Amino acid sequence: MKFLYLTDTHIRGRRPWTRKDNFAATLASKLQEVVELANDYGVTAVLHGGDFFDLPAPALPTVGQFAAILRQLRAPLYVVPGNHDIYGYDPASLEHTMLGFLARLGLLHLLVPEVKRYFRRRNLTVQVTGQPFHYAIDCRDPQKDYCVAKTGCDLAIHLVHGMLVPKPFYSGAPYTLIEQVAPYTQADYTLASHAHFGFPEVFYQGKWFINPGSLARLSAHPKDIERFPQVVLLDFSGPVPRHSYIRLQSARPGHEVIDTGAFEANLRRQARLREHLTRIHQEGPVSLQDLLDALGAKKKVPGYVQTEARKRLRKAVRLEKRLR
Repeated sequence: MKFLYLTDTHIRGRRPWTRKDNFAATLASKLQEVVELANDYGVTAVLHGGDFFDLPAPALPTVGQFAAILRQLRAPLYVVPGNHDIYGYDPASLEHTMLGFLARLGLLHLLVPEVKRYFRRRNLTVQVTGQPFHYAIDCRDPQKDYCVAKTGCDLAIHLVHGMLVPKPFYSGAPYTLIEQVAPYTQADYTLASHAHFGFPEVFYQGKWFINPGSLARLSAHPKDIERFPQVVLLDFSGPVPRHSYIRLQSARPGHEVIDTGAFEANLRRQARLREHLTRIHQEGPVSLQDLLDALGAKKKVPGYVQTEARKRLRKAVRLEKRLR
């Protein structure tokens, strides 16, 4: 029995501002390669870690293009919904999304907490579960989302679309450390996603924690430029479970497809903003009205626009005071 795992495809029609290639064509080539890999290896199922789409309701021509590729799969496709696949970080909105629609058509199957999927071959039973993204993930008790029990199976695979990482993430972003869940879950393989750069696999008392990184490189961060999109092959056909990483041959080097100039320009904008804010703090307290007037004068905003802006600012201030 074999499974192929990929994540964060972010299917979309328009080119991200960080890319300089034809993003849709590049992604189509990657997914075509994934389909061919799955068919060549004769996998039991293809597992997707979420953010299948970049929007809950992408354009129909885009959906049709990629659906035609996925129809070539000989194995079933199982997807755990990501934050980009749903509305308002609420998995209950799935019935109103394109991912939910494709599931009703039978093109794919959704992995949700209420259902455990079982795959049986000869003397082996594999349990597959999934935890979609939701508004409280990585903010509540991590065992509720990341830990599962093995029920009537030999091996268990658990997919979670959350910020599971081996070491602390940057300040201000919710995340869950592998060490917080590793001692408590019974899953033999916890397949992570959401963190696009991926992380080096972690092995804890016979349990694996894996994130190969996103199939789509959407940022212009140096890590995205350096890495190559890859998938993971889980091979349970031998006496011992094994897994391997397969680098996609259709993926071009980061410097060929990612616009580093846009990333550098954004860094310069952020530096100017920090400098501006520092200067404001050094000069002492400044009212929002003063900032609005200064900006209007600098940008030569028409008088009637400035008048309307002042009116809306006063209304917002009154509302804020009533809510205190």
